[in-house]
Amino acid sequence: MTPQIVIKTQAAVIRARLNQPFRTALGTHDSLENVGFILTLGDKTRGYGEAAVATHITGETLQGTLRSLKEAGRWLEGKDIRHYLKISTELRERLSKNKAALAAVETALIDALTRQWKIPLWKFFGNKPAPLKTDITIVIADLNETETTVKKYYRQGFRQFKLKIGKDFDLDIRRCHAVKRLAPRCAIYLDVNQGYSAGEMLKFLSALKRLNIKPALLEQPVVRSDWEGLKRVTRSTKIPVCADESIRSLDEAVRCVREKAAGVINIKLMKFGIFESREIAVLARANGVGLMAGGMMETSLAMTACAHLAAGMGCFQYIDLDTPFFIKGSSALGPCLSRRGEYDLRTVKQGIGVSFKLL
Repeated sequence: MTPQIVIKTQAAVIRARLNQPFRTALGTHDSLENVGFILTLGDKTRGYGEAAVATHITGETLQGTLRSLKEAGRWLEGKDIRHYLKISTELRERLSKNKAALAAVETALIDALTRQWKIPLWKFFGNKPAPLKTDITIVIADLNETETTVKKYYRQGFRQFKLKIGKDFDLDIRRCHAVKRLAPRCAIYLDVNQGYSAGEMLKFLSALKRLNIKPALLEQPVVRSDWEGLKRVTRSTKIPVCADESIRSLDEAVRCVREKAAGVINIKLMKFGIFESREIAVLARANGVGLMAGGMMETSLAMTACAHLAAGMGCFQYIDLDTPFFIKGSSALGPCLSRRGEYDLRTVKQGIGVSFKLL
């Protein structure tokens, strides 16, 4: 059997409990329900991928993604993964409405390929792995829960806090003040998740300025389709503005760069797949646009895969790869992520360095 031929694929739902509900302005995750994907090559090498389903953000569904991955798996069997770019091009067409499934298959392809090559995944993207330290997300909550969570993670060693806002203007102000007070000299990223209008966002920033609070980053301040509002916020503040939900394709990334709609783009494998993510990163780097590495509610497998991309390319200024901290279980962080939020990919010998079993 030719070593590079896909001889078997598997897709199954993976579930995990969370330490706390993951609340944003768009909705809440009470548990993790994603789809795992495994491909096996002729020499028994395996590649692993994960599709993180965020129905309230992308409209994708768990069962639809599972079905997409099973169909893609059947199509993939018999293919030679050395033709990964050709395979990826075909998959982009087949899975154009299910980018999370695309991300799972592409990740599994490159994981298997780099395992065969006996190199870590980051080496597919660059010559050395830049050090990465993730922020930690403070979900939407009351003031007491916000304060308790900030103190916990500050003691644990985190120094970048990503505060979810966008539901309650006055409470959000008080929560920002709490982070500033409890985590002095730490970077505060605000993630609005489309929760405010441009006018509300600028009013919010003015209120923070009166409190001597200057966020280090402002993510997705307006609804996805409000490009004029996004540009208005970007041009009205010196705080870097990051586009997340507004950019779900290479074409939208090109528009963002061309119109100077935002100074930073959030790259998530689940929005683009792994190869288009790389293309967007190259585009941003060439045009002086900053980059954030982010994700949906993902296990250590998908999070670490994105960390390889960011570390290998070395051009990401903001790292938001923290969802393993929200998953229950002593092994949730995986082998590459420390309790302080540091990804050390130098220990990875081949592939992603993370795997799982499917039932």
